[in-house]
Amino acid sequence: MTTSADAKPENRAFEADVSRLLHLMVHSVYSDKDVFLRELISNAADACERLRYEAIAAPDLLGNDPKARITVTIDAEAKKLTIEDNGIGMSRNDMVEALGTIARSGTKAFMDRLEANKEANKPSESATLIGQFGVGFYSAFMVADRVDVFSRRAGSQDAWCWSSDGKGSYTVETAAVDEAPARGTRIILHLLEDAKPYTDRYKIEQIIRVNSGHVPVPISIIEKPGAEPTELADGAALWTRPRPDIKPEEYTDFYRNFGAFDEPAMTVHFRAEGRHEFTSLAFIPSARPFDLFDAERKSRMKLYVKRVFITDDAEILPRYLRFVRGLVDSADLPLSLSREMIQQSPILSAIKKSVAGRILGDLEKLADSDVDAYNKIWDVFGSVIKEGIYEDYERRETLLKLARFRSTTSKEPRRSLKDYVADLKPNQTAIYYIAGESASQVESSPHLEGFRARGIEVLLLSDMVDSLWTTSMPSFDGKPFKSVTQGGADLALIPLVDAKDEATPDTTESVTKFIAFVKLTLGETVSDVRTSDRLTDSAVCLVASEQGPDRSLEKLLHGSGRVAALSKPILEINPRHELIAALAGLGEGEKDFKEDAAHLLYDEALVLDGDRPADPKSFAMRLARLMKRGLRS
Repeated sequence: MTTSADAKPENRAFEADVSRLLHLMVHSVYSDKDVFLRELISNAADACERLRYEAIAAPDLLGNDPKARITVTIDAEAKKLTIEDNGIGMSRNDMVEALGTIARSGTKAFMDRLEANKEANKPSESATLIGQFGVGFYSAFMVADRVDVFSRRAGSQDAWCWSSDGKGSYTVETAAVDEAPARGTRIILHLLEDAKPYTDRYKIEQIIRVNSGHVPVPISIIEKPGAEPTELADGAALWTRPRPDIKPEEYTDFYRNFGAFDEPAMTVHFRAEGRHEFTSLAFIPSARPFDLFDAERKSRMKLYVKRVFITDDAEILPRYLRFVRGLVDSADLPLSLSREMIQQSPILSAIKKSVAGRILGDLEKLADSDVDAYNKIWDVFGSVIKEGIYEDYERRETLLKLARFRSTTSKEPRRSLKDYVADLKPNQTAIYYIAGESASQVESSPHLEGFRARGIEVLLLSDMVDSLWTTSMPSFDGKPFKSVTQGGADLALIPLVDAKDEATPDTTESVTKFIAFVKLTLGETVSDVRTSDRLTDSAVCLVASEQGPDRSLEKLLHGSGRVAALSKPILEINPRHELIAALAGLGEGEKDFKEDAAHLLYDEALVLDGDRPADPKSFAMRLARLMKRGLRS
């Protein structure tokens, strides 16, 4: 049996494909040098957890030092960085197996042992360990030209030193008594010249807080040899505690970690158990982020695996929830070797689905329990949530229930579709809406006149996304959405609010002839000219055909270059309007004037639709002739 007294240093080659493999791992597996500290701290946390587990059966292993800890020491003068733990430690054989064989993970072997005990029905306590692949240790060679590992296994008097320059070989020898910790492992990194920034306390603190601030072992930092340690992380993670035990102000303080300065409008905290276990803590802000509509913006959801930060680029939530901030901590999510690139897997898909579903479900509950609080969230983020109606077919029904709208009849600030359907008029078979560039434009549109006259509620949509989701053929409670600016209004079966208006006479022969004259005069400018039952006060309006996009969407697509030219609109004329009746009554000798009037009526419809006259010069000339005629009379 080899003891520390008679053991001599021996030079051994790595058991894997030596220097080339090691070089490939160090320079290809990881893209960010900062991860070396995360990996070494994760290994230290695993060592502490393994000791805790083994001490259940052998309490003497803890000795007089029962509290787990990790300490990071900076020595800028000597260009060294030390990571030390008081965990399980390593024997000589442990070092050869764990450090001398690439991709042989002691944590993985320990987990296999636990699993074997479970299958053999042997009692065991669950252990929370991080390492899986046995490669994280070697990330140290990204920043160090030599790594010395001093370790003493719990319950042993012997201490050992493993040392390597990461180029193909390593040494294992007896360590002096004062070189190794009383129990656990001390890793000393002799930093490369370009790794000198890792002797800056601020940089080390930042890396630890971001990547390892929630591992289940307290972490302290020593700014220089001989200085007192300062605790950076207390080994606690807020999201691991039961929700009833967390105060609102604690949630708010944690919310600040995501760079937020406002108060969270809603907190979603839950633990999923069963086939896939994970914990999620998410916040909906009360203020709109300045980059909310940035095309490159993603949700601020961080991914942790067993409380170790992995990435904030996992796209946990769909884009229409990109304003949500928070995290997901999974115990069994499969990762790539570097933990930086997440393998797409059924587990990840299930997590995404569950987190998004829970957030939307809690929003539904809030909408029912606290209308004012929900409306505040909708006012800030409603225009983004509506993107999901267009993009997320699976959750469309849920999103439609969450949607709130301004309308022509409601005095409430926000109307739900459930409320709208409950107030449908007799013979009304559709949910009517009007979309436009601004709230003032849609509210003053002449297309609403006939609907107002019948007391029919029309949704007023002025967000850019409204023109998109309304054309994705959604329906709610069996009622399709229909634009009031497209196709026929189909209002004949719905009575007017004022009964006396029902006695309005049918279109006269002269008006019918005038409408035919306008159609002939405008020619190819329009696709049709017809009488309107949607107008009551205005003389004219433009509508889109039944097929294709409505006017708002078509203009949006044209402005973005996705449609080369606008389709020809339909000009609708109000046959009951006094101006139309007067023009229809003019004799044959007024043909030139009537032609000017036909073009001016079309230009008027364009202006009411938010556009400019088709030919500004011709418009000005016709208007001048009209004014001269008025002065002569």
